Amino acid sequence: MSRVAKNPIVLPPGVDVTLGDDITVKGPLGSITFDRNPAVSVEREGTSLRCKPVEGAANANALSGTVRAILANMVTGVSKGFERKLNLVGVGYRAQAQGDTLNLTLGFSHPVAHRMPAGVKCETPTQTEILIKGVDKQLVGQVAAEVRGYRPPEPYKGKGVRYAGEVIVIKETKKK
Repeated sequence: MSRVAKNPIVLPPGVDVTLGDDITVKGPLGSITFDRNPAVSVEREGTSLRCKPVEGAANANALSGTVRAILANMVTGVSKGFERKLNLVGVGYRAQAQGDTLNLTLGFSHPVAHRMPAGVKCETPTQTEILIKGVDKQLVGQVAAEVRGYRPPEPYKGKGVRYAGEVIVIKETKKK
């Protein structure tokens, strides 16, 4: 059995889990549904969940750890939520959130408008900071990667969209 799957998932108060063909986790911030893999059985034991591999299923041992990690992220998402912070580095680089659209000025000849998918919210505390929040960890990370992909940090001056705390190794310029 996977070492990750051996640990139970403790359900905080206010989080409700419905087990069936798909697993639904509801909490104060929203709800998420996950299609259950038939190779892994999920059992409720009081205020915790346990993932166990089904005997005879291929890759069940590895999948039990994966399913446990996904369910733990779902429980954390509906109780606390996830967020990614991005910083804009460069002269004239700005961001502005308007409803479900993030408007970016990144040095192109045109502004970039990125629409947020359902379940993801965007805030701009300052013109050079972007906060992407949501209950689905994978979706929040994917949206942050798409926004970063418009202008990734370049290695000579470091200009571009960075994750908060990301270290960019600056290259030395060519010498004569």
